[in-house]
Amino acid sequence: MGLHRANRLKEVIKEEISDIIRKELKDPRIGELTTITGVEVANDLRHAKVYASIYGDEEKQQETFKGLKSASGFIRTELGKRIRLRHTPEIVFYHDTSIAHGARIFELIKQVKEERKEDHDSETDKE
Repeated sequence: MGLHRANRLKEVIKEEISDIIRKELKDPRIGELTTITGVEVANDLRHAKVYASIYGDEEKQQETFKGLKSASGFIRTELGKRIRLRHTPEIVFYHDTSIAHGARIFELIKQVKEERKEDHDSETDKE
């Protein structure tokens, strides 16, 4: 399979799984704050790693992941109906922490800026 076709397939799978989660799943554990951030498909198209970012505390994230794991068969069946492939890939969900990691870095930068501003303001007060 060509690189362009493989990349397009990954994007289509990502969009379809996002849509299935948003519109078809009834599991209350899977909230609206679940975002599919990426998909990797094996060369033989039999397996897909689906990366999900989940907003919320640790407990909420774990519950959402349990819901995604239990729904993976349903998601695979729905995906097979939407995308015509010889074999619909087996789906395995992985936790993508990059958004949370980026948010944490942003918070740390903001905190440092505030501390510098406070230091600068206190030095200005002394003058």
